Amino acid sequence: MIELPAEVRRLIASPGRAHIATLLPDGSPHSVPAWVGLEGDQIAFQTPPDSRKARNLEHDPRVAISITDRNDDFSMAVVRGRVVKRLEGEEAMAVVDRLSLKYTGQPYPLRTGRVAFLVAPEDAFAKKYG
Repeated sequence: MIELPAEVRRLIASPGRAHIATLLPDGSPHSVPAWVGLEGDQIAFQTPPDSRKARNLEHDPRVAISITDRNDDFSMAVVRGRVVKRLEGEEAMAVVDRLSLKYTGQPYPLRTGRVAFLVAPEDAFAKKYG
């Protein structure tokens, strides 16, 4: 696990537009938009436990995350890493609520059917274009 650069941390901590790429069973990429946030030095995201993303992570924990600044699409960060923990139940809902508060200002409306994943970053950079 690496220490995230300050600009990467800033973007992950912001309510920016993020996408998470996982690997399908045949090795091809699968990318979807997602809420992301910091949990200490790890990156968190949430999903239903039976989502394609969650099923992909059962077979291969590698992920790539891209995020842009909500107010400046030319300011972006990329992180590659591995899921190191899957959270369920109340532990997951605490993370889900923190993500929901960041993106919507409200706790997550559903109280079941969510899991959270923690990613240990292995490579990360931020860049501003233009």
